[in-house]
Amino acid sequence: MAETVKIVDARGSFCPGPLMELIKGIRQEPVGTILEIWSSDQGSAKDIPEWVQRAKHELVKNFEEDGVYKIQVKKLR
Repeated sequence: MAETVKIVDARGSFCPGPLMELIKGIRQEPVGTILEIWSSDQGSAKDIPEWVQRAKHELVKNFEEDGVYKIQVKKLR
């Protein structure tokens, strides 16, 4: 069964907005959910993975597509 990917669209929001959106989203989802945050702020590509590591979740993907940074995070706890 494919894992559910929940999109958190934070385009147009600037640091720390995308990270705050991710934290809000992750709190609402069950363990095992993958959230994909979309951000137009380049800082997110560095800040979010750092937070994910500190928060003990899993960084699944971190890539840029057409000027949008897409970071997938798996909720582990």
